Amino acid sequence: MLVPGTLLYVVPVSGLNASQQHLLAVFTATVIALVAQPVPMGVSTILAMVVLALTRTVPPDRVLSGYSNQSVWLIFSAFLFAGAVTRTGFGLRVAYLIVRRFGKSPVTIGWSIAATNLVLAPFIPSDTGRGGGIVAPVVSSIAGATRSVSGAAGAELGGFLTLVGFHSTYTTSAMFLTSMAANPLIANFAQQGAKVKLTWSLWALGACVPGVIALIVLPWCMLWLRPLSSRDTEPARIFARDALQKLGGLSRHELRLVVVLVLVLAGWITSPWHGISNTTVAMTGVAGLLIMQVITWDELLAEHRAFEALIWFGALIMMADSLLQAGVIDVLATGTFRHLAGWHGTVGLAVVVILYMYVHYGFASMTAQVTALYPSFLAAALVTGANPLICALSLGYFSSLDAALTHYGTGSAPVFFGNGYVTLGKCWTVGFLMSVVNVAIWLGLGTIWWKILGWW
Repeated sequence: MLVPGTLLYVVPVSGLNASQQHLLAVFTATVIALVAQPVPMGVSTILAMVVLALTRTVPPDRVLSGYSNQSVWLIFSAFLFAGAVTRTGFGLRVAYLIVRRFGKSPVTIGWSIAATNLVLAPFIPSDTGRGGGIVAPVVSSIAGATRSVSGAAGAELGGFLTLVGFHSTYTTSAMFLTSMAANPLIANFAQQGAKVKLTWSLWALGACVPGVIALIVLPWCMLWLRPLSSRDTEPARIFARDALQKLGGLSRHELRLVVVLVLVLAGWITSPWHGISNTTVAMTGVAGLLIMQVITWDELLAEHRAFEALIWFGALIMMADSLLQAGVIDVLATGTFRHLAGWHGTVGLAVVVILYMYVHYGFASMTAQVTALYPSFLAAALVTGANPLICALSLGYFSSLDAALTHYGTGSAPVFFGNGYVTLGKCWTVGFLMSVVNVAIWLGLGTIWWKILGWW
C-alpha cells in the first residue's frame, strides 16, 4: 500500500535546490496531516502557512494569495448551497419522490438512488454532505423498512442499495465541476499546468455520456455481484410515500431555494456566452438565498464546513501554485515518468490514469490525493503527448471515481458501510471490480465520446 506523499520521493530530490526541497517538505507534511488528521485540516494548513512565511520559503505577501483565487470562493458558495438544501429538507424530499415514483424493482430503485445523487450533485460539492448526509440515510431508512417487512430478503436489498448509493455518489462527484470539493482545485491545476480552462459546462459535457452510462449499468452490475433472492421493492415505495406525507407540500423556503438553484445552474451552463464567471454566478446565488431569507446570516455563519474549506483550500492552492512556479512539479514529474515519453499518447495516458486511480488505496481523502498527486500526474500525462484537455479531464474524473475502491477512501464511505449491510471484504471486492468497469466506460466509451466532440 502506498503512503500519501510516497510518490513525491520516488525520484531523488537532488535535482531540487534547498528552497524547493523545503517547500516540498512542508507541502508533503501538510498532505500527510490532512490524511491522518492529528488536528483539524484548517489547523494543519494555517501552521503550514506560518512555517512558509517565517522561513521565507514563500514571500509573505504571497502566503495569503490563495484566498484571492476564484476557485476557493466557488467551493465556499457551493458548501452554502449544500447547507440550504439540507436545512430546508429539499434534499430528502427529492430522494423520497424519486424512490416513490421509480422504485418498482431493484434496478429501478437503484436508478432512483443514482438519479437522486445526479440531481443533487451540481449543488452539493461534498460527497460527505450529499452521500453521507442525504443519500446514505435515505438508503439506510429504506433498507431498514424493507428488512422489517421482508426479513433476510430485505437485508439483501439493503446491501444492494448501499452499494448502489455508494458507487453512484462518486460517479456523480466526477460529473460536475461543483459536485466534489477538489474539482475546482483540479481546474486551477489544469489552468496552471496544462493551460487548459475547465469551465462548468466543459467539464459536464465531457462527463455526461460516460457518467450516464456508468449510472445506467451500475444497478445491473450490483445485481450480478450481489444476487438477490427476492426482488420485491414495494416496502421501499411504501416507506418513501409515508415519508413524503409527513413532509407535506413544498415549503416557502424550498420554493425559493429551487428558484435560486435553477437560476444558478442556468448561469453556470451559459457562462461561455455571457462571460460571467462561475464564482460570480455562485456568489449571486448566495446573495439571493440571503435576500429571500432561505438562509439567515447566522445560519450562514454556522456553516463551519464552508469556512473550514475556505481556509484550507486557500492554503493548498497557494502551496500548489508555489510548487508549480518554483518548478518542483516539473522536476518530480520528469524524473518519475520520463520512461513514458516514448509511449503512444493514448496508451501512455491510460497507464498514467490507471496508476493514479489505484494509488488511492493509500489515501483516505480525495482532496488529499488531488493536492498531493494531481499536478505531477498531469505533467506525466502531458509527457505522453496526449491532448492536454483529455489529460486534465481524465485525471479529474478519476479523482472522484477512485474513492469507491475502499471503505475509507473518502469521508462518506464509513457512513455507507456503518449500517452493516455490506461486509468490508465485499466492499473491497466490488470496489476493485467496479474500478475495472469504470476504466472500460470512462477510458473506453468516454474516449469515443471525446472523439465525437473533436477533443482528440
